[in-house]
Amino acid sequence: MALGKLRKEETLVLRKKLIGQSCRLFYSEDPVKIVKARGQFLFDENGKRYLDCISNVQHVGHCHPSITKAASAQMDLLNTNARFLHDNIVMYADRLAATLPEKLCVFYFVNSGSEANDLALRLAHQYTQHEDVIVLDHAYHGHLMSLIDISPYKFRKLAGQKEWVHVAPLPDTYRGLYREDHPNPGQAYADTVKDLIEEVHRDGRKISAFFAESLPSVGGQIILPQGYSTKVAEYVRSAGGVFVADEVQTGFGRVGSHFWAFQLQGQGFCPDIVTMGKPMGNGHPLACVATTEEIAGAFTANGVEYFNTFGGNPVSCAIGLAVLDVIEEEDLKGNATRVGAHLKDLLIKLQPQHQIIGDVRLLSRDLNGTSHGLMRRVTNDDNHGSWLQTESRGLLPQKQQRWW
Repeated sequence: MALGKLRKEETLVLRKKLIGQSCRLFYSEDPVKIVKARGQFLFDENGKRYLDCISNVQHVGHCHPSITKAASAQMDLLNTNARFLHDNIVMYADRLAATLPEKLCVFYFVNSGSEANDLALRLAHQYTQHEDVIVLDHAYHGHLMSLIDISPYKFRKLAGQKEWVHVAPLPDTYRGLYREDHPNPGQAYADTVKDLIEEVHRDGRKISAFFAESLPSVGGQIILPQGYSTKVAEYVRSAGGVFVADEVQTGFGRVGSHFWAFQLQGQGFCPDIVTMGKPMGNGHPLACVATTEEIAGAFTANGVEYFNTFGGNPVSCAIGLAVLDVIEEEDLKGNATRVGAHLKDLLIKLQPQHQIIGDVRLLSRDLNGTSHGLMRRVTNDDNHGSWLQTESRGLLPQKQQRWW
C-alpha cells in the first residue's frame, strides 16, 4: 500500500480498528490528517496550512534542512549500536557536557524521556541503596510502570500511591500553600520537603531521591520560587538521597535565558542527575541521562552491564549534534526570550478583558526572559480549573526564517 494514498475516512477507520483506543487523537471528534510539515506549519491532505502550537518535540522547526541532511548523511554511511567505537557518541556527549555544570560529566543515551527517567531511578537506587522517592504533587514523569508509580497525575487514576512514594506540595505561588505575598516562599516550600523527610525517617524508611521537573508542566507550568531547589537538595542530600532534575520538557534553551531550566535557581545549584529528552532530536527518538562520576561509578560497580540497543547510535547522535548547531547558529535561546516577552505583553493586554485569565507567567526580566507564558483559567473556588499553555520556543520566530 503506497504511503499517503488513503482517504482521511479510510485512515480513520483503519486507526480505530488497528490502534489501541487509549492512544487518543488530537481533535478526536474531527481529527486533522497531517501529511506534511515545514518550520512551524503543518499541512493536511488538502494542503491546508496550520500553525503548530501543539507539537512539543520539533524544537528547531519541522523538517529543518540541517537536521534532515545530518540524519540522511549518517544513515547513508552507518547506523549501528553503541557497542561499536564511534566518534558521534563521544562528540555529542562532549557538546552536552559543555552546557552543564562540570560535575555532570557522565552520560547514558536512551530513546525517550520515559527511558531516561527510569534509568535515573535505577542510578539513584544503586548509588544510595535506598528505595523511597519524593515527588511533587500533580507530577508526570513518563509511561513506564516505574514512572507511573512516581507520577501522582497518573497513579491516582490507577492503583494508587505506593508506600515508597511520598508526595510534596507543588511550590505554586499562585494557588499553593505559600503565595507571592509570602516573604520567602522558596524556603517555606522547601521546608515542606524537610518535614516529609522527617516523617519518612520516623517510619523507618530512607530517601533515595527527590525527583522533580525543573518547571513542573502537567502541574500547571509552575515557575519554582527562588531558593527552592537549593534548599531541597540540601535536605535530600543530608538524608542520603540525590536530587534528580527532569528536563525532558524544559531543556535545550527553551527557557530563553539559560540552556537548562534548573539553572534558573542560580549558579550555586546543581542536581545530581539530569534527564533530557523531547527536544533533543527534533522529533527523532533521542534522550539522555547526565550524572556524576560517583553515581555512575556506583552503577558500574553492581557488575551488571547497561546496554541500550538504539541509545546513542550514530544517526541519533548526528541528529543531536545538528540540533545543537541550529540552536546556536539561529540564536533560538534569544528567540525564545524575545517571543516569550512579546507573548506576555499580548496576554497581559487580554487579561483585564477576560475573567477566565487568572495568571500570565513569564520569568522575570531580571533573568532575561523565558520561553514560557501561561494563561490560567480560574474557577469560583480558586482551587481547580483548566489551563491554556503557550510556549514560545524556537518553533515560533517573530520573523519567518528563510529556510521554510
